Amino acid sequence: MPEFSPIGYVRSRLTPQTREYDGTAQIVVEKRYEEALDGIEDFSHLIIIYHLHLVRDDFGNKIHPKNRRDLPLVGVFATHSQYRPNNIGLDFVELVRRQGNVLHVSGLDAFDGTPVLDIKPYVVPHMEHVRQPEWISRLDEKI
Repeated sequence: MPEFSPIGYVRSRLTPQTREYDGTAQIVVEKRYEEALDGIEDFSHLIIIYHLHLVRDDFGNKIHPKNRRDLPLVGVFATHSQYRPNNIGLDFVELVRRQGNVLHVSGLDAFDGTPVLDIKPYVVPHMEHVRQPEWISRLDEKI
């Protein structure tokens, strides 16, 4: 099994105790990879792959999305839940700006100190038909 090493870390106000968070964060890339960021400013959005290093591993194969009992019990692979067999997180974020080895982003849902495994530019795929279940549209509803 391959082992992964972080290329950087998340710096944000989001912690396990945070109640409100605006999604703004910095990704501090190790200096030795700074040159690997060249040209990233030409993209408006990025894909951030990170290690969910604080997630417990006592989960089952089925969950209610966002732990909401009003939503159906579904398989973990049908959700964006952090409870997964491999603790890998993925977010699509907006790149606000780059300062050397620091990327200022919006929309990152990762705790302060989270190890970042990879960064990829988001390229819009050509998809004619996308299907998703009805309950997805209810995820952000207040209950």
